[in-house]
Amino acid sequence: MDKRNKEEMNRREFLKIVGVSAAASTAVMYGCASGEKPASAEAAVQGEVPVDKMTYRTSPKGERVSLLGYGCMRWPLKPAPDSDGNVIDQDAVNELVDYAIAHGVNYFDTSPVYCQGFSERATGVALKRYPREKLLIATKMSNFQNYTRENSIKMYHQSLKELQTDYLDYYLLHSVGGGEGIKTFHDRYIDNGVLDFLLKEREEGRIRNLGWSFHGSVEVFDYLLSLDVKWDFVQIQMNYVDWRHASKRNVNAEYLYGELSKRGIPVVIMEPLLGGRLSKLNDHLVARLKQRRPENSVASWAFRFAGTYPDVLCVLSGMTYMEHLQDNLRTYSPLEPLNDEEKEFLEETAQLMLQFPTIPCNDCKYCMPCPYGLDIPAILVHYNKCVNEGNVPKSSQDENYRRARRAFLIGYDRSVPKLRQASRCTGCDQCSPHCPQRIDIPKELHRIDAYVEQLKQETL
Repeated sequence: MDKRNKEEMNRREFLKIVGVSAAASTAVMYGCASGEKPASAEAAVQGEVPVDKMTYRTSPKGERVSLLGYGCMRWPLKPAPDSDGNVIDQDAVNELVDYAIAHGVNYFDTSPVYCQGFSERATGVALKRYPREKLLIATKMSNFQNYTRENSIKMYHQSLKELQTDYLDYYLLHSVGGGEGIKTFHDRYIDNGVLDFLLKEREEGRIRNLGWSFHGSVEVFDYLLSLDVKWDFVQIQMNYVDWRHASKRNVNAEYLYGELSKRGIPVVIMEPLLGGRLSKLNDHLVARLKQRRPENSVASWAFRFAGTYPDVLCVLSGMTYMEHLQDNLRTYSPLEPLNDEEKEFLEETAQLMLQFPTIPCNDCKYCMPCPYGLDIPAILVHYNKCVNEGNVPKSSQDENYRRARRAFLIGYDRSVPKLRQASRCTGCDQCSPHCPQRIDIPKELHRIDAYVEQLKQETL
């Protein structure tokens, strides 16, 4: 049995062992929504949601695209799976889709790997109830492990089947830039003839727009733009922190956007909230934003930033809950672009945010499953939450040491079951190569585990 087949078998075994209860509580496996609704005042923004006010952008091919796109990576889950393993709450998905379409959203972005492999099916069921020509459906060639020509083309045809359509409006080479950079790109798409196949599918009209989503180095980005291929669009990570302060091996969005803009290539935005972190700022930064626009949510600043740039075709948001959808609809119905002073204000906010030592985890869950059962995203998310809330004491002499210590330890046990905590990490490093943010995950897990032990033993 080859390595790729073993990895796929391990994934299936993981699902059997962990089950949906863990997926529902911690949102494991490729960005599905957790079953527990966050109790947050920010989540319940009041006021009417405008109808017929959505901001649209027009593509070079004349398509009218809603500036707010629905990212189908975090569909709501149900308490128990169907007999076939489907974990998605289809009724909840249908309700969200109906509301989004009624308020002007027409762009829906999914992938074969989202929500334990069931996102495309759920999205297809929800969208099939509407005239196909009214919708723009995007999905991806997510051939991360088995990238033979046969498997890749099979994945493409399966996407058409799951989405119940005979053409795709936007099709992406998924997460280009990972692995060994240009070499991995050639392995996945060039040497196996898959890119040639997709170009032929575009020529035949079964793909209307062909592009790629990017996580990688400047070298890879520039290389793809140098190819003799007409890219119809490119999807990049862009928000007011990553604009000039991209972490690890990511590239500043200011550069990415600028290169695409001067070539006339439309831009689709992912991670406008930086994995949710820009909606969960520390109290000081929340107060800073609220002082300027008290009636608007913290998240609305990030969405206004992403939508302000004219060559942005669409901004994706994985909206699990109705109030998140409603808030984003308010922001884009219609968009009030940032002025230059507000852009500078957000740059200052980004610099202040970077003073807090959070781990750049976007909670995408590409690192899962862990072969030793760790809930990696939940561990990192809990740590970041404590940093933002001031519950990571540096010394037992800190003024709020007792309160912060208790909040960290109790919250850790509540957020992550003991058998899935950082202490279980063996350092196998199966996770890090899949991380779009290039986090050295074992290093961070060992650091967090050592910190937890210091808190428990009170040796800070």
